[in-house]
Amino acid sequence: MRGVPSDALPPDPFAGDPHDPALSLDGPEPEEAEELSDVERDEIVADLADLAVYQALLEGRGVRGIVVDCGDCGEQHFHEWSLLRASLQQLLDEGQMRPHEPAFDPDPSSYVTWEYCRGYADAVLSDS
Repeated sequence: MRGVPSDALPPDPFAGDPHDPALSLDGPEPEEAEELSDVERDEIVADLADLAVYQALLEGRGVRGIVVDCGDCGEQHFHEWSLLRASLQQLLDEGQMRPHEPAFDPDPSSYVTWEYCRGYADAVLSDS
C-alpha cells in the first residue's frame, strides 16, 4: 500500500509561531495524542485498503468521495477520496487528524456512504 505524503493537507500557517493568535485563547492545553492500539492501527490500515478499492470502483462512475453523518454536529460531512485517505493516513501516523475545511458547495449526489461503498464492492467483486 502506498503512503500519503505528509504535505497532502495544508500546513498550519502558524506552526511554530510564538505570535500564533490561538495561543491567547483561554482553554485547556492541547493533549498529546494517545498511542493507537494494535487493533486500532489494523482497523485504519484495513480502512485505507478498502478506500482504495472503493475509489477504484466508484470514481469512474462519477462518485467524488464519501459522505459521513456527524454525530457531533448533526451535519453531513463530504470527504473527497484524497482528503479521506490523507486524514486516515495522518491518524495512522500521528494518532489524530487535523481539522480541515469542509467541502465547498458539494453536490450530495456525487458522494456515497461507506456502507454503500462496501455493498457495491461486495456485489461487483462477487460477480467476478
